[in-house]
Amino acid sequence: MEAFGESLHFDRRLGAVDIRASIAHARMLGSRGIIAKKDSNAIIRGLKSIKKEMDDGTFPFDPRLEDIHMNIEARLIDLIGPTGGKLHTGRSRNDQVAVDLRLWLRDEIRRAAEEIKGLINQTVEQARKHAATVMPGYTHLQHAQPVTFGHHLLAYVSMFERDIERFKGCAKRVNIMPLGAGALAGGTLPLDPESVAEELDFDDVFTNSMDAVSDRDFAAEFLFCAALCQIHLSRMAEELILWSSTEFDFVELPEEYTTGSSIMPQKRNPDSAELTRGKTGRMIGNLTAVLTLLKGLPLAYNRDLQEDKEPVFDASDTLRASLRVITGVMKGLKVNKASMRDALKDGFIEATDLAEYLVRKGMPFREAHEVVGELVLAASSKGVALGELDFETYRSASKLFEKDVFDSLDIDKSISRRKTRGGPGTVNKQLRKYVRRKKK
Repeated sequence: MEAFGESLHFDRRLGAVDIRASIAHARMLGSRGIIAKKDSNAIIRGLKSIKKEMDDGTFPFDPRLEDIHMNIEARLIDLIGPTGGKLHTGRSRNDQVAVDLRLWLRDEIRRAAEEIKGLINQTVEQARKHAATVMPGYTHLQHAQPVTFGHHLLAYVSMFERDIERFKGCAKRVNIMPLGAGALAGGTLPLDPESVAEELDFDDVFTNSMDAVSDRDFAAEFLFCAALCQIHLSRMAEELILWSSTEFDFVELPEEYTTGSSIMPQKRNPDSAELTRGKTGRMIGNLTAVLTLLKGLPLAYNRDLQEDKEPVFDASDTLRASLRVITGVMKGLKVNKASMRDALKDGFIEATDLAEYLVRKGMPFREAHEVVGELVLAASSKGVALGELDFETYRSASKLFEKDVFDSLDIDKSISRRKTRGGPGTVNKQLRKYVRRKKK
């Protein structure tokens, strides 16, 4: 049972925030006269010594003491004697672990957001280089309409910007101070949670003591934000894998982010992208684990909540590692412009432009859709592109076609005409917006 219940092997990473919260708690106990000022000062000095031991790697972790909280308290008593036992006055491990996890997550959210910003910057830089690099846009993984590589990349930038906004919202709900709720019903001592919250930079203090010790909504929300960001990384990774294949030959991944084969000397496998895609299953699993953990818990604290930390820790580590790797891939990515342009020759990608040509001439879109569909069939049967059909074929399909129809089939002109909001013809405008945001 001792081995089964021990959590020190994973919650030791809460050591620094546990000491930080304990120092604030000890200072409040002394200032409120709940313990003597000299005892409060001795406790704070002892806690700072423990922090130095942890930083130096000399702290004597003992799994028999169950968790990080009891390890720190036991060591404090070793250092300053029975006075160390006064630290736990007015608090429970229930509100103690809640404040620790919130403090830890608050820092991790900030770090994750910085990693996302780094990826956005590299992606925007690639988009800037390739604002005019034409390529097929896809729906259903079939050629749809012409776009630019810069336009395609900026779609991911939009996703990652939403991830940052989600993390910011999560951070607000993380930043509520639960210390002072006790085991579940507060206490009879004249505690001052507000002063502790101020010292620890919390925005607000708990409203209900039972909710304060049992709430893990903030952990589930963090896991959702992390999982969705990882899903966005996975989507990008999937396209990098496709694009770097011989069949596409659109991009070449940096050599340091690929691996060779144990048997095939010619291989450059996109392991960085594949692992990012593969780790997404773990991220979704972490979220599912915590949601399942919470679904049947009665109020208030239950030991089940010990199981919230490993999924949270793993998700944070996995997300930040994936972000760093994909940022590196994006920084060193080489783009094959010729292959991207060659790919536009297949799939009658100009068809929508042709229909819109007829719309500009006054034809209803549904009718234009049918006319262009017939032209696509004609080109397909002859094994030629739409632009290679003779003018008589166009005139037989509709008298609205004039000699300028071939101008509408020019890929570069097609893209430059697409200046509706957020379209491929507005890439430079989108880039200027991201540059302005970066300067703020």
